[in-house]
Amino acid sequence: MSWRPRAVVRGELCRGRAWPSGRIYRSVEAAISGGTEVTTADAAAGAGRGSDYARLSRAVRRAGLLDRRSGDYAWRIAVTVLLLAAGWAVFVVVGDSWWQLAVAAFLAVMFTQVGFLGHDAGHRQICAARRPSYVLGLLLGNLGVGLSFGWWVAKHNQHHAHPNTEGADPDVMLQALAMTPGQAAASRGLARAVFRWQAFLFFPMLLGEAFSVHAASIRALASASRRPRGAEAALLAVHFTAYLTAVFVVLSPVKAVVFILVQQGLFGVYLGASFAPNHKGMPILRRQDEHDFLRRQVLTSRNIRGNWLTDLALGGLNYQIEHHLFPSMPRPNLRRSQPLISQFCRQHGLPYTQASLLGSYAQALRYLHAIGAQATP
Repeated sequence: MSWRPRAVVRGELCRGRAWPSGRIYRSVEAAISGGTEVTTADAAAGAGRGSDYARLSRAVRRAGLLDRRSGDYAWRIAVTVLLLAAGWAVFVVVGDSWWQLAVAAFLAVMFTQVGFLGHDAGHRQICAARRPSYVLGLLLGNLGVGLSFGWWVAKHNQHHAHPNTEGADPDVMLQALAMTPGQAAASRGLARAVFRWQAFLFFPMLLGEAFSVHAASIRALASASRRPRGAEAALLAVHFTAYLTAVFVVLSPVKAVVFILVQQGLFGVYLGASFAPNHKGMPILRRQDEHDFLRRQVLTSRNIRGNWLTDLALGGLNYQIEHHLFPSMPRPNLRRSQPLISQFCRQHGLPYTQASLLGSYAQALRYLHAIGAQATP
């Protein structure tokens, strides 16, 4: 029996209760209530106990791969927060010097690592309870890096439910990039010129990604209802106030502006470059495609080969197939689950796509170039 992911995902995700409310937050509770993972019970209810995904889910659960790794996350969070604090301490010690550009680069790395932890909190990988996951996400996202956790989870939830699906995945419906031939062909004016050169502009455009995320967070909070907006807006305001105060008090105006451009620019490049290899260049699906949940997730995802350093640098996003099949699987278990899931895919004739990091960028850029070429003058 075919199994449509949207219906099943909704069945799993709508278990929570009345937190938080508001237009942009309606799917936040859904995502925090289990990422977009379909449990064994949901698989049985939505697709029958004999479905391929149901069998895979039972095998993964029996292997203990969905068990939380609280101890691992405890030290991971502690080390990340300490390094972030150390970076700001060095910033104060170095003072009004151009050596601060090195500090800016280090803080860009740490902001991204904090963002990875916020991603894990959003999928309830760190702890199973709903409320602690939400609070942790606010501290890491809103306070830590200036990103609205509520806005991001709502957006990311849609992506997981409909990966690489035209008209449904927000990561495909971009204004700055054409991801489908239709987008390229329908473009006009400046957008058409950008699309034609988008493969060459992709990485330079990532320099503005952090600023774009900050702006989207503020817009989302401005349109949210009062209750969730209060906590998120307060923490976001604390982040921006503390960040700008520290930079402009320690540095001269010119150095302060350069520091912000470098730190936020590199933060955006690192963040964007970590997510870019996962789906770009993989098949784009249509809403009416009949793929079941298992095939929809596997066909549109790409893994990155590597070692423990790759795992650290990409925050576990290099195991994109495993992550999309089981979003609430803790990051430390993703590598352990790979042999089981890759073997399952081979047994069922599913392409288990892997590439090197540079190879994945090459595939993504070739795809962007091919699509951009259809934005004819």
